[in-house]
Amino acid sequence: MIFQALIAVNEVKNHIFNQNNDTKPVDVEYSRFLVISLGTGTSKKEEKYDSDMVAKWGLLDWLSHGTSTPIVDFYTQSSGDMVDLHLATIAQAFNSGHNYLRIQDDTLTGINSSFDISTKENLENLCQIGERLLEKPVSKVNLKTNVFEPIENGETNEEALKRFAKILSHERRVRELKSLHSNKALK
Repeated sequence: MIFQALIAVNEVKNHIFNQNNDTKPVDVEYSRFLVISLGTGTSKKEEKYDSDMVAKWGLLDWLSHGTSTPIVDFYTQSSGDMVDLHLATIAQAFNSGHNYLRIQDDTLTGINSSFDISTKENLENLCQIGERLLEKPVSKVNLKTNVFEPIENGETNEEALKRFAKILSHERRVRELKSLHSNKALK
C-alpha cells in the first residue's frame, strides 16, 4: 500500500499551514514537493471475478470463494488504487508530475508476491526483481484508465532516483547556506 506517501504529503502540507502565523490562507507550492513512493510489490492482477459471477453471490461467497477472500481482495486493491490515483492527480493537476515517482512491480507471482516468506532464496529473488525494476522506464498513472503506463522516451527508475537525489542534495546545500548566514547575522 502507498498510504505512507499520502500521509507524508499531508504532513508536509500541515507543517506549511502550521508555520503560517497570519490568518491569511497560504498557497501550498505542490510543485516543490518531491514524492518517492517505493512499493512492496503486488500480485499480478488476475481477473478472478466478473460482474455476472458476483451478482449471484450471497454473504458467504463474499467472505470466502475458493481459496480467496473476495471482500478483502476488493478492499485492499481499491484502497491502494484510490491512493495511487489521488497522488497522481495532485501531481498532474499542479503540473508537477515529474516530481512524483512511484516504483512498484505489480506483476509478481507465486512466493515473490508473499510478505511472509523470508528464505534466503526468496530474498535473493526479490533483490533481482528490484535490480530489474531500476532498469525499467518510469511509469505514470493514466488518469483516464487508472493504469500505470511507462513513459515513452522517458528516464528509467534508476535515472529518476538519481535526479531526485541531485535535487535533494542541492536543496540541502541551499538550506545549510541559509542557516549559516542567519547564524552569522544573529551574532
